[in-house]
Amino acid sequence: YLTQIPAYAKDWLHGDGTVVTLVLTLFSVGIALGSLLCERLSGRKVEIGLVPFGSFGLTLFGLLWWWHSGDVPAAATPHDWLALLGMREAWWILLSIVGLGVFGGFYIVPLYALIQARTAEDQRARVIAANNILNALFMVVSALLTIVLLGVAELSIPQLFLVVSLLNIAVNAYIFRIVPEFTMRFLIWLLSHSMYRVQHRDLERIPDQGAALLVCNHVSFVDALLLGGAIRRPIRFVMYYKIYNLPVLNFVFRTAGAIPIAGRNEDPTIYERAFARIAEYLADGELVCIFPEGKLTGDGEIDVFKGGVNRILEETPVPVIPLALQGLWGSFFSRDPAKGFFKRLWSRVTIVAGAAIPVEAAQPDVLREQVSRLRGDLR
Repeated sequence: YLTQIPAYAKDWLHGDGTVVTLVLTLFSVGIALGSLLCERLSGRKVEIGLVPFGSFGLTLFGLLWWWHSGDVPAAATPHDWLALLGMREAWWILLSIVGLGVFGGFYIVPLYALIQARTAEDQRARVIAANNILNALFMVVSALLTIVLLGVAELSIPQLFLVVSLLNIAVNAYIFRIVPEFTMRFLIWLLSHSMYRVQHRDLERIPDQGAALLVCNHVSFVDALLLGGAIRRPIRFVMYYKIYNLPVLNFVFRTAGAIPIAGRNEDPTIYERAFARIAEYLADGELVCIFPEGKLTGDGEIDVFKGGVNRILEETPVPVIPLALQGLWGSFFSRDPAKGFFKRLWSRVTIVAGAAIPVEAAQPDVLREQVSRLRGDLR
């Protein structure tokens, strides 16, 4: 896009040098706005769910730019930037340029943050350097592709923008297929910014590195999605296997590395396999989250915590961090019989983390009391 702006401003916007400056300025302002909005929408954490959002916007505004190219009429003398701003025909084009910048910010900021967050400190400089080399390589590839499309295939600049937008769809479809975490995090981000208004307190108590077992009350069918969207690190959730196998959601759960579990008497094979996978994840230094009640609440209250946590800690002793979900009861995905279809469709939810509990003190009744206290039941 940037390499074609001077020629585009002259041949398609019929402008002078000030129009080139205007387009470059709008593009740069768009990237700055996108970067700032990305920081706000991500909740001040690395939110790779914004990458598909950015990709969608890049395609949409690229197509808009192509569609409205040619709307600006020619004149006896080239338009200056003020004359262009006074033409309603140019507004969609200028909006498309700003939109490309904004969604470019949504696309690139989380990716750079992801590189730094998930790379070992002693390898970070090499990984960033390798990324810069790849960026330079693909800039050369894009320049060669542009020469072929504009020179050999004799496409116009707007047609080049169309090809770029369509290629963006194909490339990102491939990326999101081989790295489905992007799509999974996008679905979580949509949920936590549409049907729910999610706030959180003291989540910094969850360690940035190392294994830990998270225990939380179970209020709705989307508890795991809300927790996964609020906590910086990937979490391996233990969930009832019939919920795990629900259509559409199963894709999200599989992508997140969730662990299906059944009752010991219901399916001993699934039951034993679940504990084996929990031990593997914790041994690898990951976060595992369980809902010790073993079922969704039917009345909004916290049920008795079962003893599965004891078996987990016997096999892999790790710190236990209590979590509490506030405000979910009565929301759309809860089992509240009085919720109605539209009642509390945009629920205010708060996720609260407590201090880590050592292994020797992490008994089910103690954990239940801590979760109840975090939820506000005990003072």
